[in-house]
Amino acid sequence: MREIHVDEIRDNVAQICIDAAYDLSEDVLTAFDRAQEAETSPAAKEVIGLLKENARVAREDRIPICQDTGIAVFFIEIGQDLRIKNGFLIDAVNEGVRKGYKEGYLRKSVVDPLTRKNTGDNTPAIIYTELVPGDKLRISFMPKGAGSENMSAIRMLRPTEGMEGIREFVLECVRNAGANPCPPIVVGVGIGGTFEKAAVMAKKSLLRHIGSPNPKLELASLEEELLKAVNRTGIGPEGLGGKVTAMAVHVETHPCHIASLPVAVNINCHAARHKTIIL
Repeated sequence: MREIHVDEIRDNVAQICIDAAYDLSEDVLTAFDRAQEAETSPAAKEVIGLLKENARVAREDRIPICQDTGIAVFFIEIGQDLRIKNGFLIDAVNEGVRKGYKEGYLRKSVVDPLTRKNTGDNTPAIIYTELVPGDKLRISFMPKGAGSENMSAIRMLRPTEGMEGIREFVLECVRNAGANPCPPIVVGVGIGGTFEKAAVMAKKSLLRHIGSPNPKLELASLEEELLKAVNRTGIGPEGLGGKVTAMAVHVETHPCHIASLPVAVNINCHAARHKTIIL
């Protein structure tokens, strides 16, 4: 059985918190290039150019891409043959968040939901864990800003509403969001399962690299169809109009009860920040 010391987890978590805030992944930068090529509006092209320049400055000067450095969301896969040594995994992740947000000079945005008192260190993080075969620890991090998170929604559709109901709900969410989530956005869609399962699927789908379709052909086709429909809304980059409102739509599904059809939409802003490490 392999062992990983909690200090190694803490230090790696701290580093990916900083890296995600400073350094947009190549899949996002490539999506910016595609969006700029697709746009015909001079204003839309200029906006995307400014987003690219902002990402360049953040990477080179080691400063946050956005002042909203988000609430820390983690999806962690734990190998069943792995042992966490000298501590507790959840504590190690939260210690890493404290360390990373302090050392990276990242804004602390986490507050008590009722008193609104700031916790002071951006913890506790939102942590989803999954036991998997093997002896490795896979940690995926997503800092989620409120501008996009607040535009997310879930609806318990009637099964009879089917695909048309799903399409209409996704488009309704995008139209209602407008410029608020700082488009061009990435749209995560979770279909099926239960109320909370659909929401988690929608969020987790945002970790997928932009431009990588769902391996299931019928879902890849649905993603393409929804992306075209979203982009026909004309909201455009930063809501100023254009052909590219979304850079991608990612759909995940799970079997559900015969009497229900849960659908969740989780939106990410153009700064689709995500980092994954394997220990």
